[in-house]
Amino acid sequence: MAHLELEGIVQRYGSHTVVDGVGFSVETGTIACLLGPSGCGKTTLLRCIAGFEAIAAGEIRVQGRAVSRSGWRLPPEKREIGMVFQDYALFPHLSVAANVGFGLSGLAAGQRRDRVAELLATVGLDGQGGKYPHELSGGQQQRVALARALAPQPQLLLLDEPFSNLDVGLRERLSLEVRDILKSQNITAVLVTHDQHEAFAMADEVGVMAAGIIQQWDSPYRLYHQPVNRFVADFVGQGVFMAGTVIDERRVQVELGVLESRLPLECSQGCGACGKGCGVEVLLRPDDIVHDDRSELLAEVRLKAFRGAEILYTLQLASGVEVLSLVPSHHNHAIGEQIGIRLDVDHVVAFKTPIHSLAPVALGIQFHR
Repeated sequence: MAHLELEGIVQRYGSHTVVDGVGFSVETGTIACLLGPSGCGKTTLLRCIAGFEAIAAGEIRVQGRAVSRSGWRLPPEKREIGMVFQDYALFPHLSVAANVGFGLSGLAAGQRRDRVAELLATVGLDGQGGKYPHELSGGQQQRVALARALAPQPQLLLLDEPFSNLDVGLRERLSLEVRDILKSQNITAVLVTHDQHEAFAMADEVGVMAAGIIQQWDSPYRLYHQPVNRFVADFVGQGVFMAGTVIDERRVQVELGVLESRLPLECSQGCGACGKGCGVEVLLRPDDIVHDDRSELLAEVRLKAFRGAEILYTLQLASGVEVLSLVPSHHNHAIGEQIGIRLDVDHVVAFKTPIHSLAPVALGIQFHR
């Protein structure tokens, strides 16, 4: 039995539909993530699971028990669900220990003290119970918020953009640490974020949302390498769409050469199987184009973004088409320099050629000259 089940969830504000027929399930001990841009409905959906919002249609079940349906919802405090908020929501006048133990009033004093000490040790704050929130860093405050949410041993933990107030380095490190904590406790959790790096670092499975609909529910690996539509391909990762021509059901010709696909190609005419000559757009990720000094295929460096261990290059081909390549940073080439490249594509992702354009489209990249 799934730990959390959503079936046909609809939520509206007046005549505006925010969540439109969403359904998914999460197994016990799994960390799931709702990933999408602002306004896509992900936080509203999390609030529906928590019981803060009513639903217009569908049903939400936790461990097989209905907690929300149209016209009825179990109050949040009776759902045995923990919540970690974006702004931590700690009580400033209470000590760290008192914050963590706030929801344990039903326990005897000794049991409450032991549980708080156990949780502070779990989140790496052993011995910090006597401090107050203002005496802690942002990352430490978020650990306190996590410990407080875990204290009553909830059936389910919900995390709403929990690291968005932290700097990038701390956000990435803390997301991995929180994942380890949840896994060690076998906690079932649902995270909401707009940050794909955070989603991929924490989650076992991710639902990419847009316009109130889950576009794809899958593992991070499959979202990146096998997106089901152009929105997912555009939102997850980086890359360029390059025009291609189908040779047969398993091969497509692009300017850089012939690609062999493990998946059936979707042709531009919409027929059941691609025929020779069909037009498609092929998604090429920066890791699909490898820098190779021995290659006779040359490209000109147009832009570069230094990332420490790697440099993300924008390269212009002889035709004028631009592609992206992620290269180890000891290969430091100047703007205008010609470098050798070759294709190394394991997963071919191809979509119908949009009617409005056949030109390559770069996906959400910022570069420096």
